Amino acid sequence: MISKRGQQSPLLFLKPMITKEKIEKLVEEKIAEGSNFIVDVAVKPGNKIFILIDNVNGLPISDCVAVSRHVESNLDREQEDFELNVSSPGLDQPFKVLKQYKKNIGKYVDVKTKENQKLSGKLISADENGIVIETKSSERVEGKKGKQLLINNINLTFNQIKETKVVISF
Repeated sequence: MISKRGQQSPLLFLKPMITKEKIEKLVEEKIAEGSNFIVDVAVKPGNKIFILIDNVNGLPISDCVAVSRHVESNLDREQEDFELNVSSPGLDQPFKVLKQYKKNIGKYVDVKTKENQKLSGKLISADENGIVIETKSSERVEGKKGKQLLINNINLTFNQIKETKVVISF
C-alpha cells in the first residue's frame, strides 16, 4: 500500500496477531468430539499462550499434549514466535466455568461472595442460574437442650460469587 506521499504504509509491516479468539477456535476444533472442555485461554504480551482444559472424568496428560500439538501445528513460528502452555487447572485454582461446578457436585467447596462472606459446604447443584451449597452448623435452638446440628441449603447466583474452590482433603 502506498500513501499519498509515496511512502509504504506502516500497516504492511504489521505482523498478524495471535488472538485469544483464534486460540479458542483451535482448541475447540481439537476437543469437539470428546468430553474435554475449555476452562480458560489467555494470550499475554510476548505471545505467551496459556490454555486450561479439563474433563469431568479427569484429564490425562496425553490430552494436553494433543491440544498443544494441534495449536502449534496451526500457528506459524516464522510469522510470529510464541510460547505455548497447555494444562489442567490446579486443585487450588478457583472455578471459572459452569462445567467445573458440575464436575464437582457432591464435593466440599469454599465460596467467597462479593460481599466477602465465606461459606463452606457440599456443592449440591449447579446450573446456568447459580449453585446450591449445603452448610452445617451447630447452634442453640430455643426449646432444645444443647446445640443442634442445622443443615441449610444456600442458593447463590453467579453474580453473587467472587470465588469458588474445591476443598482439598487428605
